[in-house]
Amino acid sequence: MAPRSGRCLCGAISYTLSSEPSMMAVCHCTHCQRQSGGVFSTNIMVDQADYVQNGETKIYRDTGDSGEAVMRHFCGDCGSPILSAVGAMPGIVIVKAGTLDDWTGLAPVVEVYTDHAAPWVVAVAGARRFAQGTD
Repeated sequence: MAPRSGRCLCGAISYTLSSEPSMMAVCHCTHCQRQSGGVFSTNIMVDQADYVQNGETKIYRDTGDSGEAVMRHFCGDCGSPILSAVGAMPGIVIVKAGTLDDWTGLAPVVEVYTDHAAPWVVAVAGARRFAQGTD
């Protein structure tokens, strides 16, 4: 199916993926909740070398449970979160699935930080669930 493409709400940031995502995951951690403005974030993992971006994101430096930096990239014009680069996962970018132009063939295979999930959120059918991260 590659390449895939995506963009922010206003179109100032766009990107192309030259490989298929290695996985799709739902994260219920409090940082993803706050960043997304929702009760979870749906993400795809892609090799950094296969991600090409047009436009410049702003970056918020966060810290993950590992103590490593999490660089949260977002559009400075419309505020759309685009991706995260996690120090504990070098060479991988975590792209916000809601920015994809087409989700064909993708479905979450894992849910993490389910101990922070809203009580009314139903488990994703077929996805493995972890109370914390996958470590």
